[in-house]
Amino acid sequence: MVVLSAALLLHACSSSADDELRQWMQTERSAIRPQVQPIPEPSKFEPKAYTAEQMLEPFSGEKLASVLRGAQSGPLSNSALIEPELNRRKEPLEAYPLDTMVMVGSLDQKGKLVALIRVDNLLYQVKPGNYLGQNYGKITKITETEVLLREIVQDAAGEWMEKSTALQLQEDASK
Repeated sequence: MVVLSAALLLHACSSSADDELRQWMQTERSAIRPQVQPIPEPSKFEPKAYTAEQMLEPFSGEKLASVLRGAQSGPLSNSALIEPELNRRKEPLEAYPLDTMVMVGSLDQKGKLVALIRVDNLLYQVKPGNYLGQNYGKITKITETEVLLREIVQDAAGEWMEKSTALQLQEDASK
């Protein structure tokens, strides 16, 4: 009997708490209003007229023929004068990129400066006229602190152009 009366008492208390909770949740739901930003109107598409109909198509045979005719009839352009020497024997330091080379010093041999270049823990002596790097870099001048190079690289259009580069003397950080 006592157990039954305790259960009825708990049930009565819990139902009033549930009613209060449901009432509070209903009030909160009705108080919250979502604020939705309106979607902007889409911009109107305005078609543009195609005006390149009379121009040569970039990948056509006519374009290639006109370029070849222009190269044969007109004077040579500056980029046509700049080309790497592809038929010469490659030197050992042309197998390495310039960023792996370090100038560690210079020597005076018979009144001419020779640079000391370290690559893969090997030391090489280079002089003006030698080639360095993978971009056909030819040594033009050696000073006590740097090696000046003239590299020949291709631009985005495939034309050869000159680029000046320098390898500067690196102080040994391990001392």
